[in-house]
Amino acid sequence: MAYPKNSSLPVVSGKFIPQIWSTKLLTKFYLKTIYSEISNTDYEGEIRNHGDEVIIREIPDIAVQDYVKGSGLTYENPVHKTTSLLIDRGKYFAFNLFDVDRVQSDLKLMDDWSNDGAEQMKIAVDRDFLGAIYADADSANAGATAGKISGDINLGTSASPKAITKANVVDWIVDLSTVMDEQNLPEEGRFVVLPAKACARIKTSELKDASLTGDGKSTLRNGKVGMIDRVTIYQSNNVNNSGGKYDIVFGHKCATTFASQITKMENLKNPDDFGDLARSLFVFGFKVIKPDALGHSVITLA
Repeated sequence: MAYPKNSSLPVVSGKFIPQIWSTKLLTKFYLKTIYSEISNTDYEGEIRNHGDEVIIREIPDIAVQDYVKGSGLTYENPVHKTTSLLIDRGKYFAFNLFDVDRVQSDLKLMDDWSNDGAEQMKIAVDRDFLGAIYADADSANAGATAGKISGDINLGTSASPKAITKANVVDWIVDLSTVMDEQNLPEEGRFVVLPAKACARIKTSELKDASLTGDGKSTLRNGKVGMIDRVTIYQSNNVNNSGGKYDIVFGHKCATTFASQITKMENLKNPDDFGDLARSLFVFGFKVIKPDALGHSVITLA
């Protein structure tokens, strides 16, 4: 028989208070978070303990002149451009655990719920990150006329997205790499973030033959997409999706900086009942500081 409770509280008996239920909760499959993989934390140490803004100074571009003997030299006055990293975002979770539920359950409810909250928080942060940074990509790295030098690479737009199939997915990724080449981005550290369905197109493309990629195993056998034309492929279900149009982010991890200021988890005694209150706070910010190192492609998946 369940312990008597206020009618506004959710039913716990038969769920976490066991009758003949299994001693293990159903395993949860958490979305993989990748914001920490495709950004840098170069400025996190400057704000972790104080302040809510970091002024980032950019190295100016120094002009190279043609030398003519006897014609004198022209001296320029380099000016540092600056950008601000604001710590202006926050996420939290909080829950109530009654002593009665804790004692009557054979599970470690506080640990289980806290761990779940932490994972859900990571997913929420990841979704915010991927849903925002693509808007700051350099104009030469996006649209139907991408390419700083060529200007003729079609990466798709919201009005006319690029249709990706298993027949053209590899060519499309090579186009992304070409856009990065024309921006002179370092070859190590390049990435693209794809939804699961786009990764499936790669796995069923010509790359299913391992000999084409140089991998030891076929992508169909090991389930890992890996790298194509120097671009590391990350899979995420948090890619921004608007009516079947995906906002694909690609580039180099130097493009975006991420910083967390507060990561706090605490337990309090419930002042109104017997039990504990658990809560966690995560305060953070991110900023695209090198737009020329970030790209945006709008695609559909056929």
